[in-house]
Amino acid sequence: MLKLNRNKLRDRIYACWLGKNIGGTMGAPFEGTKEVLDIQGFNSKPGKPLPNDDLDLQLVWLKALSEIGPMKLDAKALGEYWLSYIGPPWNEYGACKANMRMGIVPPMSGELSNTDWKHSNGAWIRTEIWACTHPGLPEKAIRFAFEDACVDHGYGEGTYAAIFVAALQSAAFIVSDFDQLVDIALSKIPEDCRVAKSVRIVYDCFEKGLDWKQAREAVVADSADLGWFQAPANVAFAVLGMKYGGCDFKKSMITAINCGDDTDCTGATVGATLGIMFGTSAIPDEWRAYIGDEIVTISIIKGSAFFPESCTQLTDLVMDILPVTLYPGMIAKGDNGPFAGHGHLAMTLTDGDDEISDEFTPELYKGRGFANSLKKRAQYSYKVENEILSAFVEFESEPVIAPQQEIRLKVSVTQSNCSSYRRAALRWYLPEGFAVSGKSNLFSKWMPRFYADDDPENMLNVRRDDANCAEVTITAGERVEPVNRLILEINTPGQCQPLLVPVTLLG
Repeated sequence: MLKLNRNKLRDRIYACWLGKNIGGTMGAPFEGTKEVLDIQGFNSKPGKPLPNDDLDLQLVWLKALSEIGPMKLDAKALGEYWLSYIGPPWNEYGACKANMRMGIVPPMSGELSNTDWKHSNGAWIRTEIWACTHPGLPEKAIRFAFEDACVDHGYGEGTYAAIFVAALQSAAFIVSDFDQLVDIALSKIPEDCRVAKSVRIVYDCFEKGLDWKQAREAVVADSADLGWFQAPANVAFAVLGMKYGGCDFKKSMITAINCGDDTDCTGATVGATLGIMFGTSAIPDEWRAYIGDEIVTISIIKGSAFFPESCTQLTDLVMDILPVTLYPGMIAKGDNGPFAGHGHLAMTLTDGDDEISDEFTPELYKGRGFANSLKKRAQYSYKVENEILSAFVEFESEPVIAPQQEIRLKVSVTQSNCSSYRRAALRWYLPEGFAVSGKSNLFSKWMPRFYADDDPENMLNVRRDDANCAEVTITAGERVEPVNRLILEINTPGQCQPLLVPVTLLG
């Protein structure tokens, strides 16, 4: 059981958004700086925060969460909100939107033609919405963070960075020791990923007695092969700021921003994280007064849609949705939905004191099974499901085909809901001249059912035996269009609707 005091929680959520605004405003004028800085405070006019896409995108995610509901909110749904409400065409934002407009679905939208940016900063800077809607529940927060991050970062370091920060911030609602929070966050990502390596460099430098500038240089040197504006170094700069700054709001934020690089992102994440950890009492009154309560947007296509215009409004909306996101009975759809993990633990808001039962401590360190399972996926892969079936599509190579050429893929099918066992029959609908060969017509055994409490090390590894995996070769005809759309229809006897799986091949 986890009980959180309602008023205390609200104060921490408000401090999160306020800290996000402060850090983004303080760091924005220096974004892209490659040298060590020496700022001491704001470099913008008082009275209003600067616009920041770090916060903008999270307003869109809250809208999606409110309209769709958490059980149906996945990468594909967020992708549609990307296309409807988010304007910027730069870097990974532009790459994922261009891919989705051609029919390339997430996570492939974050992989295809995105080599330069899938390890970048666009996702870990927008994790607060998942932490604030799942306070103290990092296993839930990281699954939403993945569904979010993979749209524009695929399976890159940018996605591991989002999982790391989401875990740290979610756990920060019930843990106030920063070193423990970093340990929790590291336990959610692969030990050998670059984000983990960069964070460990900061701690190694600190333990050796090196100053923050030396630690910064060690991080920069290790990330030289990745280049500038990449997630491992910038996540490490945020951690560096809080570690060397002793989690003091002013010192930590200034230290992180003075590391340079993506300074609005590092400052905003430091501000949000310390706001979650300590509430509004940790935020200097003069800094709070300097920017006020307003949210100024830059990246949202508003049209007639409503988005919160202040940190107060945003906090109220998050508090309103908590009874839905914290409902303890919600279990993952299939084995890997965003509600996997913590589904059996009860959590309530109370007017009394916080109460954290002993069983919650080991849950915070549940392990890196989720992130490790992502590494088992093919680079170009995605999942489609309905109320009954779940299909996982994996390409052997990028989804591009020329006239009379071949491309191979696997389709694995499991049951996402309903307990009775079923067989599945497959039927392809192809462009003129295309052909499919291979094992593609009927699964010969009963399909397995995946549950939320399966061994975490097996999560997302949807093929339990080859009888449920169709391995096919698609051959193009003499004519190939710029965008070639195929449909795989999967039918199960006795059910009224098939699962339609879109397969898009670029010419």
